[in-house]
Amino acid sequence: MGRLKQKGKAGAAKAYVTRSSAVKKLQCSLADFRRLCILKGIFPREPRHKKRANKGSTAPTSFYYAKDIAYIAHEPVLNKLREHKAFAKKISRALGRGEWSTAKNLEENKPVYRLDHIIKERYPSFIDAVRDIDDALCMIFLFASLPSNPRVSPALIENCARLAAEWQLYIMHTQSLRKVFLSIKGVYYQAEVMDQNVTWLVPYQFPQNVSYLFESVSMLLKLSIQIPSDVDVRVMLTFLELYQTLLGFVFFKLYTDAGLVYPPPLDSGKDESGAGVGAFNLRTANPSPATEALKSDAPKVSSKEVRQTIKNITAESSSVPPADVDVDRTDSFPDAADEEFVPQTSKSDLDVPSSLPTLLSLSSLPKPSSTNIFAPYTFWLSRESSRSIFELLIRSFGGRIGWPVSSGGGSPFTEDDEAITHVIIDRPAARGDTAQERERRRQRKYVQPQWVVDCINAGKILLEDLYAQGKALPPHLSPFGERDGAYDPTIGLANVGNLLVDDAELSEDSQEAENIEMSELEEGVTSMAALTVAAADDPEALRAAELAAEAAGVDYGAFEKEVQKKQQKQKQDAVVDGVGEEDMNKILMSKRKRQLYERMKYGERKRATEVRPEVTGWAILTFPQHAKLAEKRTNIEKDRRRKVRTS
Repeated sequence: MGRLKQKGKAGAAKAYVTRSSAVKKLQCSLADFRRLCILKGIFPREPRHKKRANKGSTAPTSFYYAKDIAYIAHEPVLNKLREHKAFAKKISRALGRGEWSTAKNLEENKPVYRLDHIIKERYPSFIDAVRDIDDALCMIFLFASLPSNPRVSPALIENCARLAAEWQLYIMHTQSLRKVFLSIKGVYYQAEVMDQNVTWLVPYQFPQNVSYLFESVSMLLKLSIQIPSDVDVRVMLTFLELYQTLLGFVFFKLYTDAGLVYPPPLDSGKDESGAGVGAFNLRTANPSPATEALKSDAPKVSSKEVRQTIKNITAESSSVPPADVDVDRTDSFPDAADEEFVPQTSKSDLDVPSSLPTLLSLSSLPKPSSTNIFAPYTFWLSRESSRSIFELLIRSFGGRIGWPVSSGGGSPFTEDDEAITHVIIDRPAARGDTAQERERRRQRKYVQPQWVVDCINAGKILLEDLYAQGKALPPHLSPFGERDGAYDPTIGLANVGNLLVDDAELSEDSQEAENIEMSELEEGVTSMAALTVAAADDPEALRAAELAAEAAGVDYGAFEKEVQKKQQKQKQDAVVDGVGEEDMNKILMSKRKRQLYERMKYGERKRATEVRPEVTGWAILTFPQHAKLAEKRTNIEKDRRRKVRTS
């Protein structure tokens, strides 16, 4: 006799664990369990049979894999959370008793956990980490633009601002930016890092500090950008904690591969003057002198010499060398500089040439030339334009940019510089210009901010006349469309006129198309008119369809029959759709709610079948069997009144 299977010991009941059971097994609070799941990347699962997974219960709950819970049980962060819980009890007791020295010692030895091992577990390779930094960058830029409050500390916001500046510095240094889109939510950026597309969203920077003369306005602005009360900040802070550690690893690797020092040193003087990204100094990582000496003293050995040495060692180790081996054949090993893989044609299909890429061909591929489209130009940013946005855009594509003192310090040149070629301005043109300003307008080109973004998306410099100051801008469409017929930024606005074709060349084709269209219209006018009438219960639409059918020579009887058929079919479809929707709603209900719903519907149908006379009273409502007598009495009363009027 086989072993008897006990209920709840195998199958879905063993593979899944409810959230309450998981919290009880881990002996932690619900908040700590949620934090562990976020850090370890564990999320609820949906079992195929909830009743079996919940051991016969139908109560709504969340399920997790039992293996995931067992995996969390050995997490070092869980032990640190338990130690922190004990630390909180000890320090509260010491403060309550007035033991200040004990509380100070406890505060100095506060348990702190690290997330380095979690980053290594979740991202085995560097490419995996680069693919997953989209959400991390969005979260970092979001918190960098928030004001400090009791729930978000100033140190956290400062760290997020530092990480955001380091990412922008890397993008500008490597010129990795590819696409930009100005939306209502913010600015969407897309960069190409390690052959991976990284997209992130940066919110607009609204003013937070106003003059002391407008204290009420300042308070309103600060209240408007506070975190909403229905947002769980604890969950966001847990994600932010993980993302900060992840970006620290990724930035260190990116800066090191680019030959830069990480973290970049910060100039406190420029930072206090509001230089922003310019307060960080990018420094090249110089190798140590000992390493350079070793590299210079080491003799250079070619691959030809290495192969010859290996061949000689093999020949000496063998006691009796084979007769057919020629030891002195050194010509069969060409020089390393001449080695190149030669693709061979297919033996099965000789017509198809080989196109296998080699390392030499990949290294010789041309780089995109659109990364330096702003290199010949120098820009001046007006005071109403966002400096953080356009400094990143212009410097990422090789341009130079300056700004007034009101936008912050650190500008490389002033407004009087003769090298300025473009002025980015976002306000209407003024009428009373001075002679100096008119001279500047003749030497420089004044464009609106959208011109910079459209040039980046198009990959070339567009005409400035369409984006001149005070003109109505062309539509700004998203460059992220990957579907057919989506916006193509490579097609410039100046090429729109080339799409128009001469009318004389298309006269014959248009005449043939018109003839074909008229013949198809005569054949299908009946069905089209019927569909129009069936879709709209409008007598005017019906009259128009009848006139169209009469003009096409369609018989009125056939037209009327098809209209009736279409109307009947629509009614049947409406009934079927209504019944299907009602049945679907009943399927989604529980058994108890379904029975209650059926009793309610039964009562509605019963009340609808009852005869309700025009004269209502408490007797008719109380005794429905007297409805016929009441109706008869009403008819007699009506006849009597009619006879009185006629007499």
